Amino acid sequence: MDVLQSHLVRARASGGVFARSVARPPWGLCLPGTIQLAVHTTLQGRMWLWLDGAGEPLELAPGDVALVRGGPDHFVADRPGAPCLPPEQFREAHAGDADRARAAATDSAADRAGAAGHGTNTFLCGAYTLSGDVGRGLLEALPAVLTLSAAADDPLHDVIALLSSELATPAPGQQTVLDRLLDILLVFTLRAGFRRSEHAPAWFRAEADPRLAPALRAMHSDPARAWTVTDLAAASGLSRAAFARIFQHALGQTPMRYLTEWRMTLARDELRAGEATLARIAARTGYASPYAFAAAFRRHHGSAPGQWRRRQPPPPLSTDGVHTA
Repeated sequence: MDVLQSHLVRARASGGVFARSVARPPWGLCLPGTIQLAVHTTLQGRMWLWLDGAGEPLELAPGDVALVRGGPDHFVADRPGAPCLPPEQFREAHAGDADRARAAATDSAADRAGAAGHGTNTFLCGAYTLSGDVGRGLLEALPAVLTLSAAADDPLHDVIALLSSELATPAPGQQTVLDRLLDILLVFTLRAGFRRSEHAPAWFRAEADPRLAPALRAMHSDPARAWTVTDLAAASGLSRAAFARIFQHALGQTPMRYLTEWRMTLARDELRAGEATLARIAARTGYASPYAFAAAFRRHHGSAPGQWRRRQPPPPLSTDGVHTA
């Protein structure tokens, strides 16, 4: 399991909402900051995206993708500063636009081209839920807004083209296809964004180093194993001293410290979920007994696992009310 995959799986990244919207100007949509991660792409026409009280509006052309991290409310519209409606009101206000677009799907190519020329916007929105500290760490590695433009030879371009093609006409199993394509769009955008960012997570940069990738993948795939620095160095084909030095330089901590922090991250998420016993959590995170796990957790967090769990707030409902079409 590669490290990005490990984070996505452990964060249980799931698309709570997927929507295709069609709107004729003037239009504007307000999306709540409780959405942990939103993804937007435009298929037809241009649109603008901005955050509540922060930064300048960003223009999105067909083929562009934007990821928006939770925090302030954000807006998409046909022009900067346009009045924006909450999702339910937006859907009601533009229901006729969607109906006309569906009817236009049966018109001639010339008619469709004429309709496109009158400024109809077609865009996709997805709202993702990521759980626990694994998900939080992934989100914190992102800027407030990440935008990417898909070149003709970019995999992002191909995914967007597939989404557009699939949405052209109803077909059996279509929702499953759309959900999977949106998942692919998210992964490609995260991958491309981290590659281009100076602030990408240290583990993402380190996994590109063939001297470190095998060890990182081993720790993430099997955190319960009783790893030693010697084991991890052997997995990477290095001497113990060389591996420890390269790892410290790339990730700013020792291999054992990194492993402990990853195990504690997984343990916190297990404790929040409240479904596993301490014995099960200990086994999953590489401790020989519940007592050994509790002692390690107390050293790391300053309180016992049960005390820590009782202090945690309930998880947010991150995708409420964001259906747009």
